[in-house]
Amino acid sequence: MIKTNPGDRLPIRTVASLTGVLPVTLRAWERRYGLIRPHRTPTGHRYYTRAHVDLIHRVLALTAQGMAISDVRRSLTDTEPRPLAARATGPWARHLERMSRAVARFDDAALDEVYDEALSLHPIELVTRKLLMPLLEDLGRRWERAVGAIAEEHFFAVYLRNKLGARLHHRRLRSGPRFLLACAPGEHHEIGMLLFALAAHEAGMRSVLLGADMPLAELAPAALRAGCRAIVISSSVDPAPGTLEQELPELVAQARVPVFIGGRTSVLHRDAVVAAGALPLGDDLDSGARRLIAQLEPEEKSK
Repeated sequence: MIKTNPGDRLPIRTVASLTGVLPVTLRAWERRYGLIRPHRTPTGHRYYTRAHVDLIHRVLALTAQGMAISDVRRSLTDTEPRPLAARATGPWARHLERMSRAVARFDDAALDEVYDEALSLHPIELVTRKLLMPLLEDLGRRWERAVGAIAEEHFFAVYLRNKLGARLHHRRLRSGPRFLLACAPGEHHEIGMLLFALAAHEAGMRSVLLGADMPLAELAPAALRAGCRAIVISSSVDPAPGTLEQELPELVAQARVPVFIGGRTSVLHRDAVVAAGALPLGDDLDSGARRLIAQLEPEEKSK
């Protein structure tokens, strides 16, 4: 069963904002196709969880590949956790199994072999969605139940950080709007930030990366000096007291450009993010990059 906590309760308007799917469409998916079944409050109001948001992104990915909405349910019948390779299909199952074994042996040469093979056959966006993100999520879940899983996750995170950093370095864009990208205070994991930078890069945007655990007070002057059109903050950890209530509104007031929050924080603390004057991007990389571009396009056209 899907485990929930009070912070997971998301109203339909919030889910629509995070995913780009209109409330009327979400209700139609529920009634006509049995997809995305929300929970109900005692008074009958719908509420959703982070797992529902993830499921909606999976539905959007399938329909983007050409699958009819009426056929999606058969691909989403199993929502219970299963072994990593069992959740994938075709060559992805083999890639995931091989990469998981390589991580367990701390074998970076074997990781290189699988990663390079996948990239020779598929675009980086697909490799990210089908291989890198599922493996990262699986390693994160194993922390609580497997001895040595923390070391495995750190090993893979360092490996991936080096690979993604090198890819960004060698694929610099000469044009396109620039945006500042940094991890929130207390956020020491840079992988989400780097993956978002790649997704935005594929969409024609240039990122200025500041890395992990950045004080929010430093971001506005840095964005101004770098000529950035937006500030994006990556955050998957619960913010420290005062971060969203005091520091984020101060940043929004000082910045001369829009401020966005991406990652898990933007889902679980969306109301606080919006109240601070920032814009939530959600925790899906591709849809977050599209939302960022959509916000900046009117400014580009007006120039």
